[in-house]
Amino acid sequence: MKHNVEAVLRMLASGACRTLLAATVNAMLAACDRASAQTAFTLPAPPFELPLLPPVSGNWTVMIGAEGRYGPAFEGANHSLFSPVPIFSIRRAGSVDQFRSPRDNASIALIDFGNLRAGPAAKFVPSRKAGNYAELNGLGDVKAAFELGGFIEYFPVDWFRVRNETRGGFGGHQGVVADFSADFIVPVTRAITVSGGPRFTWESTKAVSPYYNVDTVQAMESGLPVFDAKGGAHSVGAGLQVKYRINPQWEVHSYVEYDRLLGDAAKSPLVTARGSVNQTTVGLGASYAFDFRIR
Repeated sequence: MKHNVEAVLRMLASGACRTLLAATVNAMLAACDRASAQTAFTLPAPPFELPLLPPVSGNWTVMIGAEGRYGPAFEGANHSLFSPVPIFSIRRAGSVDQFRSPRDNASIALIDFGNLRAGPAAKFVPSRKAGNYAELNGLGDVKAAFELGGFIEYFPVDWFRVRNETRGGFGGHQGVVADFSADFIVPVTRAITVSGGPRFTWESTKAVSPYYNVDTVQAMESGLPVFDAKGGAHSVGAGLQVKYRINPQWEVHSYVEYDRLLGDAAKSPLVTARGSVNQTTVGLGASYAFDFRIR
């Protein structure tokens, strides 16, 4: 009996047993990963397919999350406030987990060739209430706007991405907004990625005027001079992001984005007399990815 106990103790202390224990733990972790990567739910097939587009049937990966954003109280403001912002994107399951910038709005990649992706994109612009800020006294309210359009992005190499979103507004403005961005992507470790690059935004007159115009009545009530804002080059800037991937499903990120207003947005009396052309936003967020299937 004594010899049997000693043999067991020697086996437990041996490298072979430690190797077996490590293999068992790794197998359990892999099983958990496989379980978490299973399809969360299945949706019925759509009643019809859109022409010239790939079928939507199959497996998809959805990323949802939220971030806390500290940025200008309204576009052109010289002070900031905190606001929550949702995160949403969707791609074909099994496709490369593509890079995402804080500037990216909600989007669905219906066309995905790996290094080239395209599809619909949308953005929500909150309403601007004149009564909430002294700088806006006399300028009236601007309703919330929904911007709907599309995006296209291209990776000429793995560590560099260019993206464009072009959206049309409904509600608070009926103009067109085009966002351009480029990001250099640097994997510091397997879990940590640093990225950043330049930004540029172009807006039509109908997208600029509701926020930067000062008409005759508003001039009398606000004390600002009359101003008729036109569209064109709207802002230029740069962004920097640090992302940490906890596991294949969870990731966290932090970032800073800077924009300098251009054109009539920068010349508006609202900005020159009561605001700032320098617009800085910082944020911290987390997101979760899961799969679902469409029959």
